[in-house]
Amino acid sequence: MVEDRDLHMQIGEVAQRTELSIRTVRHYDDVGLVTPSARSVGGFRLYTETDVERLLVIRRMKPLDFTLAEMKQLLESLDTLSDGESDEDARASAAAFVRQCHAKAEESCNNLRRQLAYAEELTELLSTRGAAAQI
Repeated sequence: MVEDRDLHMQIGEVAQRTELSIRTVRHYDDVGLVTPSARSVGGFRLYTETDVERLLVIRRMKPLDFTLAEMKQLLESLDTLSDGESDEDARASAAAFVRQCHAKAEESCNNLRRQLAYAEELTELLSTRGAAAQI
């Protein structure tokens, strides 16, 4: 029996589901972040639900200023942690990197919250001044 996770999607559907452009999805393949699970007879990229989940991890990392190398290492670390046959040293190293990424993500979120607060303050100031300037 074929599971839903084994069904293949073409790149357009993957781009729509992940809110990434087709060009971006292709780029992540080209740099080795997310390689399609299969190719069609015509050579088109085919993705699984697992591939989509990996792309969503990357999409979440991008606005937090993670580098491509960090993205790749985090994906590999998550794979190691989910593989029940990984050795203890590999699992410990992977867990340490995931913790490091978690700390970086928290710091980035705090910075973004601060920037958003500044933007909201400016928007309110301009709204107030704009309304007062109308005659």
